[in-house]
Amino acid sequence: MSSNTFGKFLCVTTFGESHGPAIGCVVDGCPPGIAIAPEDFVHDLARRATGKSRYTSQRHEADEVEILSGVYEGRTTGTPIALLIRNTDARSKDYAEIAQVFRPGHADYTYWQKYGIRDPRGGGRASARETTMRVAAAVIAKKWLKEKFDVEVRGWLAQMDDIVPALPKGAAIDFSVVESNPFFWPAAAQVPELEARINALRKAGDSCGARINVVATGVPPGWGEPVYGKLDAELASALMSINAVKAVEIGAGFASVAQKGSEHRDEMRLDGFTSNHAGGILGGILSGQDVVASIALKPTSSILVPGRSVNTAGEETEVRTKGRHDPCVGIRATPIAEAMVALVLMDQALRHRAQCGDVGEVKPRIPANKARRQRVKSGAARPAKGET
Repeated sequence: MSSNTFGKFLCVTTFGESHGPAIGCVVDGCPPGIAIAPEDFVHDLARRATGKSRYTSQRHEADEVEILSGVYEGRTTGTPIALLIRNTDARSKDYAEIAQVFRPGHADYTYWQKYGIRDPRGGGRASARETTMRVAAAVIAKKWLKEKFDVEVRGWLAQMDDIVPALPKGAAIDFSVVESNPFFWPAAAQVPELEARINALRKAGDSCGARINVVATGVPPGWGEPVYGKLDAELASALMSINAVKAVEIGAGFASVAQKGSEHRDEMRLDGFTSNHAGGILGGILSGQDVVASIALKPTSSILVPGRSVNTAGEETEVRTKGRHDPCVGIRATPIAEAMVALVLMDQALRHRAQCGDVGEVKPRIPANKARRQRVKSGAARPAKGET
């Protein structure tokens, strides 16, 4: 397998390169009867898009979705759904000077070693442009999860460089604030600080990393599989497949190293779990608590600061990456992380229905963490103490 497809029941295959004529995906295994139209894709694709603010890459793509198959009279038919987006603003000339040079921190060298050939224009297949189709596919998954189970998947930028949200401990995430600024940042008063940091990085020709938190609310207990199909393992795999991601945490994540067992275990009461350090997953299966995941994204490798490298002729050289690049790729990664979580959840939901659809609701059913439910009800999804 060449690994351009993920999922078991809901299979998503993406294709295309950053500077090719188009990018696209095929979504196979989608249930019939879901209302879907080109305009349904506009919102989330705009959230991911470049050129929407001066703090991201200034590539301006229309990102208009063409539905080629799998939808008839506005509803999915159960057959493969093919989606296509034309590339309209590629500038391949920006890469002419470095076409024969391996950019440090990029996949240039490893693609060369694997295939013996590579597309140097905008990173080719390794470009984050490919994630546009993940977001498009997840529009269908988000819609199905919401309509069938009232499940919502939302994320926010939880750290940029060394800046973290200035919120009181245990405060709610106000998603109206998150969606009102180009950083997906939950503390409105800090947006000028983020703007200043990005401007300084751009002036210096450098970049920084970021952390994104994602939470799925309303999930029922039971989805997931034991051992080799664990839901947290598949979430980690899906999130790690996003460009520039170097670490994934589920629940308390690495913070659990410093916790005692008496603190980390999520005790149960009839009125709810007392905490959610496990991130809503026990033994690879949903507990009914919110699914909580975090990703760490490395600093953008395409920068103006000169760096040492080697070219395809085996000669040492120096490289400066010109063109339109993000000073922080994490600024646009929130909808991408949401997309991967939503697609994994829909796939696992379909697999659960296939094997255990006749099981029904099993008693007792313990509610999610009471304090967290109250925060989510008020538009919140900030992790409680010990969560990430």
